[in-house]
Amino acid sequence: MSLEQLFEELFNSIPHWLATIMISALPFSELRGAIPIAVGVYGMDPLVVYFLAVIGNMIPVIPLLLYLDPISTCLRRFKVGDAFFSWLFTRTHRKHSERFERYGTLALTIFVAIPLPMTGAWTGCVAAFVFGISFKHALMAISSGVLIAGMIVITVTLLGFSAINLAI
Repeated sequence: MSLEQLFEELFNSIPHWLATIMISALPFSELRGAIPIAVGVYGMDPLVVYFLAVIGNMIPVIPLLLYLDPISTCLRRFKVGDAFFSWLFTRTHRKHSERFERYGTLALTIFVAIPLPMTGAWTGCVAAFVFGISFKHALMAISSGVLIAGMIVITVTLLGFSAINLAI
C-alpha cells in the first residue's frame, strides 16, 4: 500500500470536517492542500472549510514556537545537530536577513501568506525561531499569514472549480 493510498483510506474513514483539520495541520499540505480537497472532493461549504482549515493550520503553531528552541538546544549537544543548526542559521541569515530586518514581522506575515511550496505556518515557525522573533510577534504574524493564505487558497479553489464546471 502506497503512502497516498494509506492517507486516502485514513481520511475517508473519518468525518470530513476532522479530515480537513488534520490535513491542514500536516506540514507538507497545510491549508493549501486541505481547502481544495475539502471543497472539491468532500463537497463541503467553502466558508466552513476556510475556518476548519485555518484552525487546523494553527494547531501546530504554538507548540512549534514554544519548543523549537529547547529542541534545537538539546540537539546541538550532538555534533550532527550542532552542524545542522549552524548551517541552517548561517544559510537563512545570509539569504533572508535583509528582508526580515527591513520589514520585521510583516515579512513573516507575507512569507506565511504566500501559498507556495515551502511557505506556510510550519516554515514560518522555523523562520521566527531562526530570526529570534518573539513568541507574541511570531504568533500574530503567522496567524495573520494563515488567515490571508486561507483567503487566497479558497478564492483560487473556487475560481478553479468554477472554471472547470464552465468548461464541462
